[in-house]
Amino acid sequence: MERTLILVKPDGVRRALVGEVIRRFEARGLRLAALKMVLAGKDLVEKHYEEHREKPFYGSLVEYLTSGPVVAMVIEGPNAVQASRTMMGATNALEAAPGTIRGDFALSIEENIVHGSATPEDAQREVALWFSPDEIVS
Repeated sequence: MERTLILVKPDGVRRALVGEVIRRFEARGLRLAALKMVLAGKDLVEKHYEEHREKPFYGSLVEYLTSGPVVAMVIEGPNAVQASRTMMGATNALEAAPGTIRGDFALSIEENIVHGSATPEDAQREVALWFSPDEIVS
């Protein structure tokens, strides 16, 4: 059983898409193992996106993710990382296929509704940043 972190970003929360995002993952057969709404602090978001620290979009990404509530969840199931990445669609929403979360609901690369861990290794690191072990239901 594989776990991954999914974040519904501030634009997804603001647009009341949290339920739709969860519905899609559950309909696919993935299980919700943890869920919480948070106002993410700058320290957490900087650690989360540390691999992008030297990129020109880093500052605006951190500012955006701390601009409003985020819904963080741990999703689990067989091949959860790849399955969720496929369901989310391309990071650039204008390149995301119809039927994906981003393809159906987003219009920009930054405000693209969701974040999902890119690899199983990233998932382990990200889940540990956002959730303590006692917040995850096995």
